[in-house]
Amino acid sequence: MKAKRSVYLGYYLKQLDRKKFNLFLDHISQKKGKTKRSIIRDIIFSVFKYNISILEYFQFRFYELSNEERLSWAGTGFMYEYQLVMNPPQKRNILDDKTLFYKYYGDFFVHTVADLADLKEDPKKTERLLNNISGKLVFKQSDGKCGAQVVIKNSTYFDRSAMITYMEKGNYGLVEEFIIQHPDINRLSPSAVNTVRIITQINDDEEVDILGCRLRISVNSSVDNMAAGNMAAAIDEDTGLVTGPGVYSDITKEDQHFHPVTNVEIPGFQIPYWDEALAMVKQAATLHPQNRSIGWDVVITEKGPGLIEGNHDWCKLLWQLPVKRGLKSMLTDYAHTYGL
Repeated sequence: MKAKRSVYLGYYLKQLDRKKFNLFLDHISQKKGKTKRSIIRDIIFSVFKYNISILEYFQFRFYELSNEERLSWAGTGFMYEYQLVMNPPQKRNILDDKTLFYKYYGDFFVHTVADLADLKEDPKKTERLLNNISGKLVFKQSDGKCGAQVVIKNSTYFDRSAMITYMEKGNYGLVEEFIIQHPDINRLSPSAVNTVRIITQINDDEEVDILGCRLRISVNSSVDNMAAGNMAAAIDEDTGLVTGPGVYSDITKEDQHFHPVTNVEIPGFQIPYWDEALAMVKQAATLHPQNRSIGWDVVITEKGPGLIEGNHDWCKLLWQLPVKRGLKSMLTDYAHTYGL
């Protein structure tokens, strides 16, 4: 175990956002009156003992938690090992590759999507894309993560030939119509399409359990990811009501009970078409059960809910930070089945 976590530490150091690390380190040193050296020692200790990453020490607020409280958090190391067995590498490609995801789960989409083959073989689909009501097209690379490799263009710039050429030159795997989100969600945050993350887990009886539901809330951003500086809030599984404030992964920022731009209240916000969204992800989860634990990104439109993507490496920050507690115990029974 020590050798494995030494490898993890090396990976965390290689991937570390040093600007963010120094910001967090300065913030906690001043706020808690601790020396930076003592904090760094505790970080290294926590990486080995609790299987978390360096930045998660701050984001999980380990600097003010007891040993028992620290043990309750699922960090990067644990989640990597958990998702490795729940979604085996040789089977997760249908989630990793956006083009494959579209092919396998396209029946759950509410917007028009096409790959290069569709554009070349299906003129009617091309026309639907070019004439979609938003007037915009979204180009995505097949392996893009966290909103990366996504470009939005006005559809008036293209005809069928130009769209094919643009995708080939830019190595884009998919083109989609720009989604117009439900008016209620647009009222809350109009700068991006704000998705709902619903995490499903297939249990030992081959039934679908819900591990958590979260609303991702953009703040003057064209994407809704927490990693891009946006917020997330917890959703009650039974009602679809947001149950708490919007929280950031940046520990220097305060929780928001009202959206900082639109001033719409976040706690108590009702997600439209909630029952339909839950039913959809449960159905999707059973379609290819070789991947047992998936974080689904769901868009809510006036026509109802639709899938955007499924994540085999669903985010532990988005899962735990909005509820302000570690949720590792929720995975214990599933993990024991695989000897974790």
